[in-house]
Amino acid sequence: MTEAMTAPTAAPAGAAEVAVRIEDDASPMVRLIGRTLRDSARLGHAVETLQRPAGTVAIRSHDTPQAATISFGENGIDVAGGVLAEPDATVTVDLNARFAPAEDFSGDADLAGGVVQALTPPLPGWREAAQRFWEATRSLPGIPDMLIAVTEGPEGLEQVVLGDGPAQYLIAGAPETLAGVFSGADDLVAVLSSGALGIQGTLSQLSVMTGASWKVRYDV
Repeated sequence: MTEAMTAPTAAPAGAAEVAVRIEDDASPMVRLIGRTLRDSARLGHAVETLQRPAGTVAIRSHDTPQAATISFGENGIDVAGGVLAEPDATVTVDLNARFAPAEDFSGDADLAGGVVQALTPPLPGWREAAQRFWEATRSLPGIPDMLIAVTEGPEGLEQVVLGDGPAQYLIAGAPETLAGVFSGADDLVAVLSSGALGIQGTLSQLSVMTGASWKVRYDV
């Protein structure tokens, strides 16, 4: 059984018309791959790869046992956990670095390179990403009434204020850092641990915001 997810019909010009299907009860890695490929389809990114009629690529984590297989076919793309057969190509990546290759490709290098490209869609602007994040997570239990995103722009501090109410949560970082976290390209906890992001809020709010970031990152 698979969970079918397709690029939105109201996609911009150049978007790829491709279905991306993932397993029922899919692992976080499978969900992350599926969500990222859907983003690429929606943006019209790496269309030639996304519309391949055949081919299998194994994606392996460079520091954990996690693995998944991307299978291209006439009816779309299937993403499944594990590697059950000999793939046409294998790519080992850093899941916390936007699928950056951690080792040389094996197998079909052109196919592997195309998949890596498909797994790195361009980030939205940080303001757009913050708005989408808020729309996707504002109804979660315990989410703060107000989300404030702050960055340093060419003319000084810039901010976006989303929502209204007494319970506030502030996230500050470089524009690309904010865009990465709010779009799901980057893991909130990993970015916090790196020191690239600043927050202002309670521990309970951090717990809720972490769950909210996972909802966006893994499309759950």
